[in-house]
Amino acid sequence: MDEFPALAHLREAFAECQAAVQRLTVEQTAQGLALALELRAFFYMASAIAAHRRWEHAQAATLLQVLPAEVLSTILSQLEDCRDLARLAATCRLLWCDAPAAPSRLIGLVEAELRRRAEARRLDVGSSLPEGAASWVPYLLKRELCDVWRRHAPLAAGVHNSAFVDREGRLLTCGKVAALGHGSDVDRIGPPKLVPSMMDRRIVSISGSVFHCLALDAEGEVYSWGRGRSGVLGHGDENDRAVPSRIASLKLVESITAGDRSAAIDERGRLFTWGQARCNAYMHIHGDGGDIPTSLGYAIDPHTGIQSTPGRVDALSQDRVVGVALGIFFTLAVNDAGAVFSFGHGPLGALGHGSLESEVLPRRIEALAQTGRRFVAVAAGTSHALALTEGGELYGWGIWSGHGQAGAHHEAHTPKLVTTLIGVRIKLVYASACSSCAVTETGEIYTWGGNHRCRHLGHGGWDEQQLVPRRVERLSSVRVAAVALGVAHMLVADEDGGAWACGSCLGLDESGVFQSDDVREPTLIPTLRVRTRY
Repeated sequence: MDEFPALAHLREAFAECQAAVQRLTVEQTAQGLALALELRAFFYMASAIAAHRRWEHAQAATLLQVLPAEVLSTILSQLEDCRDLARLAATCRLLWCDAPAAPSRLIGLVEAELRRRAEARRLDVGSSLPEGAASWVPYLLKRELCDVWRRHAPLAAGVHNSAFVDREGRLLTCGKVAALGHGSDVDRIGPPKLVPSMMDRRIVSISGSVFHCLALDAEGEVYSWGRGRSGVLGHGDENDRAVPSRIASLKLVESITAGDRSAAIDERGRLFTWGQARCNAYMHIHGDGGDIPTSLGYAIDPHTGIQSTPGRVDALSQDRVVGVALGIFFTLAVNDAGAVFSFGHGPLGALGHGSLESEVLPRRIEALAQTGRRFVAVAAGTSHALALTEGGELYGWGIWSGHGQAGAHHEAHTPKLVTTLIGVRIKLVYASACSSCAVTETGEIYTWGGNHRCRHLGHGGWDEQQLVPRRVERLSSVRVAAVALGVAHMLVADEDGGAWACGSCLGLDESGVFQSDDVREPTLIPTLRVRTRY
């Protein structure tokens, strides 16, 4: 096989890269990424030449032998977005082929990088493919993407407030409550505006509630601001914070969640919770004696009823927690083995144990375990909960869980498969108050619920309730990447970074972005692009 000039130039470039592989600078790494993109085009060209010249497959494959494995591995390790790994793997099947007959030097370079990332996060991917998976690289890529989706959120919605992370990782907020983060002299902001005190931080995730917000930066540090009642800000007191303040006791955090209390998961999979713990209704009926069920996962002083600094949920110390959801006085957690736990106030049936009993400590939901499925994400509202399987199936229980029934006489205290979504593979799930949302692997969005005349569900009508999941047709032309559900409004980010909003109490319009504070279908915010690639 004659060597043509383009291949000769590549050999020279590879030789230079191999000599410098141990001392690559940031600039050289960038050049390596550019080279990888050029290689993709080259491999397609080489395949066309091979077909034209009727080369045997084995001969064409030898073109890849010029790639030093160390150089390629270094390039792979610098690709922050795992979708770039998928694109590079697509250049040649040998980069990810599972066949033992493939050249050993090229076996599993992409797979090895995905396994390295999983190991760095202490995620157990196992040694054998799970049922239904055809090959390691697609399976590991999906695991990586699921993990990214769990940890990163570019949108947050409360009642009268919204927050966003733009493409540069900067924090923006808008609305008319305490959780704006712009200082005590600013109580209303129209279009989203950058938070001055956070301009030097690269934000990767945000979460919002009625009166407070949390933000997670790229260094794993957590910031909180808003009303500090019940110690929900995590600073050891109940003082308000008009600007974001770092929670000193939290280090190397990977995900955050805000509700009527707060939660965080660190890089070791340890769950921390803080804020309001006791249920006033339970206290009124049972008094303040004995073990009062809290939604924090551990017992606290019943006379105070609050935890003003992050406390570790020791009952889950043997588990690596990968997801958490905060309902009203109950909590859900899922570990990396796919087991779901619940704890807190139980009379509304949202704990999923088939009864109305409360739980002080995390208890595994046996009804989910008996399905034989591995669960990867959870969501919780006022009195309902959702759990998502690795295969994209959705289970729900409690009021507004998507089974076509609502009201106290139709509570489903035991998790059941949401049958209206059978055959639709779900990748993301959200819940807030009396509403829920599911995003499919193809980027479609389904919503359902029953509060605020369903105006924030995006279907354009004034229905009193939407009992089963219904696709949001207004967003059929985009691929949805993230959602934030507030009490009366919904925020959506598409894969291109476009930000959409619908509902009431948006807090977006003081300068004509929206003509009304009652937007019944998702409407694009023209001046904003959020971060949807990491």
